Amino acid sequence: MQVTVTTSQQDGVFVLVLGGDIDVATAFTVRDALDRVLAAGHRLIVLDLSGVRFIDSTGLGVMVGRLKAVRDLGGDLHLVCTSPRIIRVMSITGLDSVFVIHDSVNDAVGALSGPE
Repeated sequence: MQVTVTTSQQDGVFVLVLGGDIDVATAFTVRDALDRVLAAGHRLIVLDLSGVRFIDSTGLGVMVGRLKAVRDLGGDLHLVCTSPRIIRVMSITGLDSVFVIHDSVNDAVGALSGPE
């Protein structure tokens, strides 16, 4: 299975919408997309996992690594997660206490962009 990555910007926040499976065969696609966003100077990022059906430890590792990278640059990366399966993975791994997780892109963008 492949992973899809769609990008947009909203209120100064860069949004990556992921779909499909993020595993050892596809995690590099997500890593490369996030690296391009960071290289372009974006520091407020939302990673929308609503369309992700499966994520393995390789995919989780990519997300943690890029979270550290963006925070080292003074930014932040928030997640949108609506799938009970993916939410459970985040909980079991303890990553729900590492990442800020939102129910919608609008909530995540609002949290990162601050008050109007």
